[in-house]
Amino acid sequence: MNKQPIGIFDSGVGGTSIWSAIHALLPNENTIYLADSVNAPYGPKGKEAILALSIKNTEYLLSQNCKLIVVACNTATTNAIGYLREHYNVPIIGIEPAIKPAALQTQTKAIGVLATRGTLSSELFCNTTQLYSNGIKIIEQEGEGIVQLIESGQINSPQMVELLKGYLKPMLEANIDYLVLGCTHYPYLIDQLVNMLPNNVKIIDSGAAVARQTKTVLEEFELSNTTITGPNLKFFSNGNPEVMRVLLKKRYKVEYLKF
Repeated sequence: MNKQPIGIFDSGVGGTSIWSAIHALLPNENTIYLADSVNAPYGPKGKEAILALSIKNTEYLLSQNCKLIVVACNTATTNAIGYLREHYNVPIIGIEPAIKPAALQTQTKAIGVLATRGTLSSELFCNTTQLYSNGIKIIEQEGEGIVQLIESGQINSPQMVELLKGYLKPMLEANIDYLVLGCTHYPYLIDQLVNMLPNNVKIIDSGAAVARQTKTVLEEFELSNTTITGPNLKFFSNGNPEVMRVLLKKRYKVEYLKF
C-alpha cells in the first residue's frame, strides 16, 4: 500500500493550500486532489447535504485506491468526519479552525475567526470554542461570498477587498491579536489580509498542522512511501480547471472530472 496515493478533497480549489503543505513535507507521496467546485461552497448547505457530498468524494478517492484520506475542508470535517471514520477502513484526517493555539497565545484576550456558516454552526466548532474561550473573547465572522469569488478567479478583485474590510472591522474594533482562518480557501487571501491588519495581528491557518498529522499517521500505520522516484500528482475538478491551475502557479495539469 505504500505507493498508493493520499486522497485529498475539498469543496473546491481552497484545499490546495492543504495539499501544498502536505507535498512540501512529504515530497515522495503520490496524491490525488479532488475539487468539488460545482458544489462550492459547502458552508451554507445543511448537515445532510454536506455529509452526502463528503461520502461521494471519499468513495471516489477510495475507488482510486487511496491509502489515506485528507478532508481538506473545514465544513466537511466539522459535519462529516465522525461518520467517515466510522464507515471507511482507511485513516481519515480532518481539519478544523486553529482555535487552540490562538486562544493559548493571545495577549489581548481577543481572537477573530473567519469561517463559513457550516463550520461556525457545527457542533465540533462549538465544542472547541467552549473549551478554549474561558476569559477570551472570540469574534466569529461568516465569510459569505469569499469562496465564490475565489472559485471564480477573483481573489484580487475590488469586491474581495470590500468584503474583507467589512469582515475585519468588528474584529479590529475588539482589538484581536490573532486571526484564525477557518476555511482552506482563505490562506490564498493572506497577502491581502496582512496589508489590512495591524502588525501585531498574527494569522493562523491549519495547513502545516494537517501536514504534520498526515506524516504521523502514515508512519503509525507504516504507509509512508519510501521510494525516491518522482511522485504522481493528480488534480481533478468538476468546475473550471483553469482556476486551480492558476492557484498552483500553472505547474501542474488539472483535469476536468464530472463526479
